[in-house]
Amino acid sequence: MAEVLLFHHAHGLTDGVQEFAEVLRRAGHTVHVPDLYEGRVFADLDEGVGYARKTGFGTILERGEAAAEGLPADLVLAGFSLGVISAQKLAQTRPGAKGALFFHSCVPTSEFGGAWPATVPVQIHSMDRDPSFVDEGDIDAARALVESAPDVAELFLYPGSGHLFADPGLPDYDAAATALLTSRTLAFLDANG
Repeated sequence: MAEVLLFHHAHGLTDGVQEFAEVLRRAGHTVHVPDLYEGRVFADLDEGVGYARKTGFGTILERGEAAAEGLPADLVLAGFSLGVISAQKLAQTRPGAKGALFFHSCVPTSEFGGAWPATVPVQIHSMDRDPSFVDEGDIDAARALVESAPDVAELFLYPGSGHLFADPGLPDYDAAATALLTSRTLAFLDANG
């Protein structure tokens, strides 16, 4: 079974993120879900992003790194949207990662020192017409990552334009896409636990 460090999206640590973590726990995995927003949850995405900007993305990353302290090195690092930044940084810079799961986002590997580690399997999940993923360059970063590490990286695109489609408490929720994402995630964790 895998041990997972799962980072929330810009709305904060929502019930939907907690529900996703609980699904993974019921499958036998250990899941840590740190609160990078120190108790704040935002119904409006723009307000959540505004909080992250005001706090500073560097501070959010520092909170993510602090959440990993004291945990084993052989984690699967996962994140939803904004949380991908912390997951990706740790997967690229903290030795020993067993895998990475990026939901709704991906940044260029150059942000964290260059090439993707050849020993760290990664899945990237997004909708194929999600403006945040497609228009803001995440899809290009994801494709570049897969191209640079084809033996360990996979990109899954789901039909639709929702961004945070895996959080049942948010307007973009898509039950069918989430079921497939969850199935693929559980298979990934079983293979990399």
